Parts: sequence; structure tokens; C-alpha cells
Amino acid sequence: MSFAASVLTLYPEMFPGALGLSLAGRALEAGTWSLDAIQIRDFAADKHRTVDDTPAGGGAGMVMRADVLAKAIDHASPEGDLRPRLLMSPRGKPLTQARVRELAAGPGAVILCGRFEGVDQRVIDARGLEEVSIGDFILSGGEPAALVLLDAVVRLLPGVMGNAVSGDEESFENGLLEHPHYTRPQEFEGREIPEVLISGNHKKIAAWRRAQSETLTKERRPDLFGDQPLLK
Repeated sequence: MSFAASVLTLYPEMFPGALGLSLAGRALEAGTWSLDAIQIRDFAADKHRTVDDTPAGGGAGMVMRADVLAKAIDHASPEGDLRPRLLMSPRGKPLTQARVRELAAGPGAVILCGRFEGVDQRVIDARGLEEVSIGDFILSGGEPAALVLLDAVVRLLPGVMGNAVSGDEESFENGLLEHPHYTRPQEFEGREIPEVLISGNHKKIAAWRRAQSETLTKERRPDLFGDQPLLK
């Protein structure tokens, strides 16, 4: 069974975008996963295909309407659909590698891309939307965030990466940032490849890489290092 992604958006032409290239693109062509970009405006009731309205209580901007979004969600995810319903939102729970692995192990995802000031809270509650954030910054809409999430998920699907082991030591897979990488030439502008990496001693190489990962994590992401009790 392939991973099925349904994306609800005001800009379906943004998909597959970069996901149509490289590993994700080849997997999409091979049927390892599928992508359905659905135009939210198709579910509007008026001739102007209106999807938003002024915020209750006043304020700047517009809010995406609950009634229109509910129709779009129900179309993409009818009763019995086991896929999680995600809303890309800066106030959502931060996306982690652990959550990415969970999604990759499932049947797919229904992803709502917010726009304007946000989404009517009532449809979030009524349709059980899981709010997901890709970082502490604001985008013009949820589409770039959805592309990021899908890229992270698709690369973990069986057969997508040529060597399944290639992802085992990446950043966040073991709770640490990834160690530095080197390749030919041996010398570049006076900088040499660390001697241990060309020693052929796999035990020492593994120890060096682990130590480098710990050092980088302490320096750049101490919050992650705090989750490694054996490394303190």
C-alpha cells in the first residue's frame, strides 16, 4: 500500500513542486506514494468562490471559513479514512523526526494549508486537525511547510533511499546532530581530512563521529542534548 497525501490548498499549482524531482519525484512516478492537490475554492458556495471572512471581534486580516474548509476536508477524508488530518500552522506542535517516522509508517496524510490570518477554530476542533509547525517563523501560507513535511516523510518510505542505512546516522535520528562529513580531495586549501577517517579503524571512526555529534549538539542544540541522559 502506497503513502497517500491529500493537500488542501488555495494554490494547487504549487504541488508537487520540488517533490516532483530527485528521490521524491522518482518515488511519485513509481507509485510509492501519491499526491492529490485539492483546490479549497471548489467547495465555496458563492459565485466568487469566497473562502474567507472578517475576524469575529475585529482585527486585521481575514480568517478561513469553517463551513468551506469542512466541505473540503470531508471530500478529501471521508468517514473511515484512517489518515491523520494535519493543519500546517506556526502555533502547532513542532515537527520532529519521531513524528515524521510515525507518518511514514502510516497510510498517508490529509494536509490543510492555512492562509490569511488563520483558520476558524471551530473546524479545527470539529474535524480533529493536528496543528503542525516546521519552525518559529511565519510563512505566507502553509504550502511551503506542507512541502517540507512531505519531503521529510517520503524519503523514509521503503525503497525511496537507495541505501536504507544512509538515514540511520542523520541529525535527529539518534537524538543528536549529525557529525561532519569529508570526501576527496585529501587536502583542500590547506585543510586535511581528519586522520582518523582514513585510518581504516572502524571502531575509532565510530567513536570520533559520536564525539563530534555530541560536541555539535552541545554547542548548537543544547535542548536536544538534554534529552540524552547518558551523555551528560
